[in-house]
Amino acid sequence: MRITFIDYAEDSLSDRKISKDLIKDAILNPDEIVEGKKARKIAHKLIGDKLLRVIYEIDTKSYIVITAYFTKPKRYFNK
Repeated sequence: MRITFIDYAEDSLSDRKISKDLIKDAILNPDEIVEGKKARKIAHKLIGDKLLRVIYEIDTKSYIVITAYFTKPKRYFNK
């Protein structure tokens, strides 16, 4: 499946200096996936001492990235 980015995601990833390669890796090889609001998924990927959270939706042909950000693992990570 393809990975697409809404405009907000494009802007926020640029502002937060998060590469699309990191996003793709988090979605395709997550450490954990949890349920989000509005039937969204959240991919968790540990990178160093930070947790990358990628919020996305799935349609029939692609993953649609809504936003992504780094945070502290202990707040969200369940493993």
